[in-house]
Amino acid sequence: MLKRVFVAPDPGRIRLRFATRAVVGIGLAVVVCGLAGLSLVGAITGGLAALLALFTVTDPTVRGQAVTTALLPAVGLPVLAAAAGLHAHPVARDLTFLAVTGAGVYARRWGPRGHSLGVFAFMMFFAAQFLHATTDRLPEHCAAVVLSVLVASAVRFGLWCYETQLPPAPVPAPPAGAGLDRVTTRQAVQATVGAGFALVVGQLVSGERWYWAVGATWWIFVNTVSRGETLVRGFRRVLGTVIGIGLGLLIAVPLHGAGAPTAALLAACVFGIFYSAAVSYTWMMLSVTLLAELLYGLLGVLSPGLLALRLAETGVGALGAVLAVLFVLPVTTHAVTDVWIQRALRCVHACTAEAAARLAGSPVADPALRIAELEHLLGRVRLSVAPLVHPLNPMSGRKRRARQVLALLDDCARETRGLVAVAADPEASHDARLTAACRRVEAAVEALTGGTDHITHTPAPPTTEPALAHLHGLEQALADLSTPLRTPPGSPLVGA
Repeated sequence: MLKRVFVAPDPGRIRLRFATRAVVGIGLAVVVCGLAGLSLVGAITGGLAALLALFTVTDPTVRGQAVTTALLPAVGLPVLAAAAGLHAHPVARDLTFLAVTGAGVYARRWGPRGHSLGVFAFMMFFAAQFLHATTDRLPEHCAAVVLSVLVASAVRFGLWCYETQLPPAPVPAPPAGAGLDRVTTRQAVQATVGAGFALVVGQLVSGERWYWAVGATWWIFVNTVSRGETLVRGFRRVLGTVIGIGLGLLIAVPLHGAGAPTAALLAACVFGIFYSAAVSYTWMMLSVTLLAELLYGLLGVLSPGLLALRLAETGVGALGAVLAVLFVLPVTTHAVTDVWIQRALRCVHACTAEAAARLAGSPVADPALRIAELEHLLGRVRLSVAPLVHPLNPMSGRKRRARQVLALLDDCARETRGLVAVAADPEASHDARLTAACRRVEAAVEALTGGTDHITHTPAPPTTEPALAHLHGLEQALADLSTPLRTPPGSPLVGA
């Protein structure tokens, strides 16, 4: 886990800038709330709103990000008002919370914007439980949300908008079908059922902190598609929570909510959440758990007993998510992994074709955009295959094949990146042999994704032409992929 966070590549220092900007934006939002005369509870509400505005908005363009950020209060404030109004009506409150949960997951079918708005709506209802929001304090909470979103927007789109220097991020649509075959619909049902289980059992464990269980179920479903992904995420959430509680006993409890050291640690936790999110869910949950503990310390209610209760509620939430994905309209790892691998392979071919066209002198061919899409797709493949390569997976044969596929896909990506780099050189010359090699790559991809023809590959003689060398390496990697992808029965990686 340490290596994954601190040694993981960070091209362009994107994660570092992402995390540093979050600390600045959230810190300024809290300061503005304080200067506006809001209470500590109001400042916490504002800090949470700023965190969500900076963390969850992932539209591919800066303009799209700005529009989504502007819509956050329009979605979140009515939910916050409903939660405050239903505070004294437990049955109506619980049913509304489940409705918000299902709607928040269902909204993912509208892409990154739907996902962001769904998360913000859920978290506003969750925050109302966390801070015991009632109608008499509602104006303060609403003011904190609006002020903090404005400050976060000023930092993100004015003070430090590094996204303007980056190409638009590709956002491939998730595997989908019709009706209940559509992944977002299935997940909405699963999340609602899992949250219902967590809500009922969580209230049996604690009538005051039950919402932790619902929150655990919700966040386990975020950014997952198959049951395997959800199970692995649930394990990592519990692990991160356990480690975070251990640190809380050593750090947060002895502080007793002391102002300056708590503020410094809160900034460190915010940085950890944003910096580790893309590479380690366990580390992110560690940071989230410690942040929550520090906030409880500021509110004067932190104790070892409270930390034990948080662990119990997290376990209840994780169990709810596990039961839901196993028994309620399960989406198999097979269905998801197969789709992402095929998309990644087709993108490899598209990159190759664009690079070859660029070498041939085409003024419109731009393989760099395809490379960005390929990196995103490979990330999705790694996520979907994660259950198969997890240390706790007992199926060693399937684990071995999954690792082989990941290694060969990385080889494909490396050769493709090298080819694109050569094509970007304006002095690179076009070799007639490139056309034949590109056709062989296309045939190999069609054979792998179609599942009908076998790849026949003859090792190419050594060449000093860089572009041709990368194409030959790509051909070899695609040929080697044929064995692990076609090992009986059916798909070898996705029978989990």
